[in-house]
Amino acid sequence: MAEYVMVLGLAIVLFGMILQVGFALHVRNTLIDAAAAGARYASLADRTDADGVERTRGIIADTVGERYARDVSVSRTSAGALPAVEIRVLAPLPVVAAVGPPGALEVSGHAVDMDS
Repeated sequence: MAEYVMVLGLAIVLFGMILQVGFALHVRNTLIDAAAAGARYASLADRTDADGVERTRGIIADTVGERYARDVSVSRTSAGALPAVEIRVLAPLPVVAAVGPPGALEVSGHAVDMDS
């Protein structure tokens, strides 16, 4: 009986850790996709940088929640010799429970701006 309880406790901890890593990877991948989609949207001929930021915030808020869409910024950069739009997202590191590493995720998405 005692061995069962110890093994069950260990299995629950491992399962929780796997869930935590899976959730963090899901949020990270969603943020990367949203930043890239926002950068592509901002690089369109009839759109502005603010439109790209709003598109990024909307995608993030709809998929993983408003708290991850608070710090979104845009800048003009270059990809080789071509002008580009870069959208950067800084979001809190998602934790399932109160236990977890403090920190933040920083991701960015780029798109070539052919209008410039």
